[in-house]
Amino acid sequence: MNRTDLAFTPALEQAQLIRNKVVSPLELTELYLARISRFNPTLGSYFTVMTEAAIADARDKTEQLATTPTDELPPFFGVPLSVKDLNPIAGVPCAYGIAAARNRIATRDDGMIAGLRDAGFVILGKTATSQLGSFPYTEAPGFLPARNPWHLGHTPGGSSGGGAAALAAGLCAISQGSDGGGSLRGPAFCCGLVGLKPSRGRVSFAPVGERLEGLASNGPLGRTVADTAAMLDVMSGYVTGDPYWLPPPKTSFLAVTQTDPKPLKIGLLTAVEPIGEATTDCKQPVLDTAHQLATLGHCVEPVSPPDLSELIEPFTVAWQCIVAEANIPFFVLEKMNRWLLLRAWRIRSGQYLRAMTQLQVASRQIVQQFQDYDIVLLPVYLHAAIRIGEWQSLRCEQILANIINWIAPCPPFNASGQPAIALPTGFTASGLPVGVQLVGRPGADDTVLALAAQLERANPQYHHRPPLFATD
Repeated sequence: MNRTDLAFTPALEQAQLIRNKVVSPLELTELYLARISRFNPTLGSYFTVMTEAAIADARDKTEQLATTPTDELPPFFGVPLSVKDLNPIAGVPCAYGIAAARNRIATRDDGMIAGLRDAGFVILGKTATSQLGSFPYTEAPGFLPARNPWHLGHTPGGSSGGGAAALAAGLCAISQGSDGGGSLRGPAFCCGLVGLKPSRGRVSFAPVGERLEGLASNGPLGRTVADTAAMLDVMSGYVTGDPYWLPPPKTSFLAVTQTDPKPLKIGLLTAVEPIGEATTDCKQPVLDTAHQLATLGHCVEPVSPPDLSELIEPFTVAWQCIVAEANIPFFVLEKMNRWLLLRAWRIRSGQYLRAMTQLQVASRQIVQQFQDYDIVLLPVYLHAAIRIGEWQSLRCEQILANIINWIAPCPPFNASGQPAIALPTGFTASGLPVGVQLVGRPGADDTVLALAAQLERANPQYHHRPPLFATD
């Protein structure tokens, strides 16, 4: 296996290569650090590269490998991982996409960092995000814009765009991200990856707690469904004091990806109201996947599209208020976040509470609308990836409208707390990745992953590599 093949090898396969002593954690880490040094100035996928810490950790793990029985090693022992720059790591800069804070050193670990380390990961660095994670593109002022490895003039999505770009370009083996309105699924869609938003309560927000009315969740970006499932196994679990929680699964999420699910009842839709239909580039993969699901023995039938009329306003209120909650000085914010902050300042406490009540009502209606279906199949976004800077010159009101009209199929399931996965299916005529979204019943992450894995076996996409980055 050459170095490029190794860089694009799925994370679980890398872990097995380490166990078999075909490659060492240090060799893998040095490979990725070399690729980051070479490609990141073009790609803008990392804000911070933890070179010394990563090498020291990988060296320790390589020494440990010589003396530890392989059956005692954690699942991702020695596998290099990237972490989103919204999740602090003690002693490492955490800027939240704010240029003025690029040298701000975190004093604590995010709660999930210990779990990632316990799983054996080597952390390579902090990946780029939009400012405060606010936007579905990753162009924080004062930083290099994150670029799509498949087409450098286009966005890799956001706000986990840096992690998606790094993974798609072979600058890490797997990525951690978060999703408050499509911020894992959108980048996965834009970059030809698998992105999972877990069910609400599946992944803890300890020690800080949840700050976005239950809309957001940390989760994985992977090359394969199995990688994504195995990382969810690592990330999931209740921590005392969590406001939301789910019972642990009966079997591991990785295990459910190894066998086909029973025949499922699947709802099909290609539009959301009041916005309308997906473009042909995003609609056709959904229709093709529906046909494939039927050939695999599942029952697929059209369903009425959800009506977001009652969801858009309260979701926007929550979005605006999280900008205010961050308590960042007005003058360091970018144009769109300043506008959102000004709107938030005009919201009275009673208006906010009414909006959150409306959000709860709309969320329940979404769950009820699809309660007869095991899975809902729909687009991830309504059109393919936009160009970098495409909306910068527009008025803020128009940017907001454009964002809503692009990402509309994702936020409803942040509101409802349902598990949702983005799965790559192929490419547009211009070479941009596209894919589909699978949404499960609340708490049914296992069903979503099992079906996604079945589709992946029928139509694998993880062997594709962006030509510009598929070189030694």
